[in-house]
Amino acid sequence: MENKPVSSNFIKNIVVEDINAGRVDQIVTRFPPEPNGYLHIGHAKSICLNFELADEFKGKTNLRFDDTNPLREDVEYVESIKEDVKWLGFEWDGLFFASDYFEEMYNRAVVLIKKGKAYVCDLSPEEMREMRGTLTEPGKESPYRNRTVEENLDLFERMRKGEFKDGERVLRAKIDMTSPNITMRDPVLYRIFHATHHNTGDKWCIYPMYDFAHPLEDAIEGVTHSLCTLEFEDHRPLYDWVIEECEMENQPKQYEFGRLNLTNTVMSKRKLKQLVDEKYVDGWDDPRMPTISGLRRRGYTPESIRNFAREIGVSRSSGVVDAKMLEHFIREDLKLKVPRTMGVLRPLKVVITNYPEGEVEMLEAEINSENPEMGSRQIPFSREIYIEQDDFMENPPKKYFRLFPGNEVRLKNAYFIKCNDVIKDENGNVIELHCTYDPETKSGTGFTGRKVKGTIHWVDARSAVPAEFRLYNPLILDDEEEGKSFLENVNPDSLEIIHGFVEPNMKDARPQDKFQFFRHGYFNVDPKHTTEDKLVFNLIVSLKSSFEIPK
Repeated sequence: MENKPVSSNFIKNIVVEDINAGRVDQIVTRFPPEPNGYLHIGHAKSICLNFELADEFKGKTNLRFDDTNPLREDVEYVESIKEDVKWLGFEWDGLFFASDYFEEMYNRAVVLIKKGKAYVCDLSPEEMREMRGTLTEPGKESPYRNRTVEENLDLFERMRKGEFKDGERVLRAKIDMTSPNITMRDPVLYRIFHATHHNTGDKWCIYPMYDFAHPLEDAIEGVTHSLCTLEFEDHRPLYDWVIEECEMENQPKQYEFGRLNLTNTVMSKRKLKQLVDEKYVDGWDDPRMPTISGLRRRGYTPESIRNFAREIGVSRSSGVVDAKMLEHFIREDLKLKVPRTMGVLRPLKVVITNYPEGEVEMLEAEINSENPEMGSRQIPFSREIYIEQDDFMENPPKKYFRLFPGNEVRLKNAYFIKCNDVIKDENGNVIELHCTYDPETKSGTGFTGRKVKGTIHWVDARSAVPAEFRLYNPLILDDEEEGKSFLENVNPDSLEIIHGFVEPNMKDARPQDKFQFFRHGYFNVDPKHTTEDKLVFNLIVSLKSSFEIPK
């Protein structure tokens, strides 16, 4: 994949300055997810930023798993993250785990203890919170803050050996309980978890906190520019403190940018996991989910997501982006790439009474009218066809130009037909139309006679392939309201499953094949539910939107 240069932004400007000033010879970035869930579209922004920035300046990007909490992490998430990064089109230069550095981190914690910069604390989490203070009131020092270096070294070693219960003791940094930055008020560096780790097994029962592990990982790997979202801005002084006080040779710098927020979209892994666990969706890859795997299954392409990430750019503020902007980029990516075909989602049978019984003719149509190089396809046509129920009205309003009794329309790529009779069931529902066709009006013959105002699509009833269509609406109805669970905003109508027909040439469609169905939108063959005997299409996006990219 050829990556485009990153648009100018404040982070890129910092990199240029650092290179020109000789502060770095080669930039090294990293993408450091915690393997406690699947990646979502917000992570895609970070992935694109880190990899494309390094690529532009001939640097390196590491994929590193911040696996410091064995209670929430799993190999399943590790593998899904690797798959997502590759699918987006990126190759990492190094693959690392925070757990690879546990011994080094332990030794650096010992350095802090010996310098009098860390101590073992026996306070419970509740007691620590009570003594932490507020934004307007300083915190109170722990009664264990002034333990001797020898006592702290002994207790910390015993913590490692497993002599204490979960939560019984922690290792805290000794910084400043009166700091206006609450993050610097003696933060916890290590806690006790008697839990099996996905990578290290039962070797450890103490695990470093993210704020201690992350700067050490960056320093060990030689990261030059550690890019993270704005919620970590208050943590930057602690990041710098850890690197300095642990006497790390490399001195990475942290820079924060605004995170991505999309309308009608949950961007919290915790909440996404809740949707999965409580069966609101059928998995992390449900096409309604904003996960990369969900977007992939729905039919989004890597190109569309990369182009979206470039367009929204990088800034110091966290705004809300209209989800229609993401939809714009998948339309733009697919419109010249994918075949166009006809699918009838809600079928109504039409019998063309004056068409010869038993006869079938093949009609020719372009595969993609905007891309003639894709060639043409053959469409069978016979006496019985299916049209959309919405393309017929028995008592139409004014300016309704589709099919109604006595009206004539064009069948796309075929003939004019005129509705003569309406067949109903015992409940008065329309179940069949009887029409006549004009053989002189065949598409492509140069017919210049009378005009019709309506063109409708159709499929041949004899050869049509049954298909299931999954139509999607936003999973979340509104932005979360204070005091209201986000689950109360889950859209009960986010998925509609209907059954119709597609052209016979679609019988060979395979999972992840993409098509444009005339008048309906872009669809993707679902990889989870499609079988040899069943075609399932996911609606990727409708054909049109009023959304425009701001100039």
